[in-house]
Amino acid sequence: MTATDADWEKRVAGLWASFDEHEPADFRNAIRALAEERPAGDAVALFELASSNDSTGCEAQAAPLYRRALEAGLTGVRRRRAAIQLASTLRNLGQVEESIALLRAERGRTTDELDDAVDAFLALALADGGQEREAIGLALTALARHLPRYNRSLARYATRLNR
Repeated sequence: MTATDADWEKRVAGLWASFDEHEPADFRNAIRALAEERPAGDAVALFELASSNDSTGCEAQAAPLYRRALEAGLTGVRRRRAAIQLASTLRNLGQVEESIALLRAERGRTTDELDDAVDAFLALALADGGQEREAIGLALTALARHLPRYNRSLARYATRLNR
């Protein structure tokens, strides 16, 4: 990462840290201004644009930007975040089956600190898709890993829900 890239990342992070201090349109415009500093079609800039739209209630504008970011070769944790966020956006737009398919694929793709987020958003999509038992099982399995006690018991109950 160059010094210029590091500076850009710092400014993006600072803007996100001050999210609550901005009106939605002003926040989107500030992210857009930063994105315009990057080359046209830059995957990271597209992801940040998508996220700003998504976070300010403009899901319909976010979805194509997430897709473009992924198609442009977004990598690392941002790629995984884009998959999760796109799936959530699709669910909110009523495209539940596509959301489920995207998150199921993401579950098999890699494992990292976002695994529980993938499962949580998949649980939401499954519930919206009428698959409540599987949704509860996924949510309880994710939760079980974080409890100070009853981990094994809860995990076993969650497994039984998915039978």
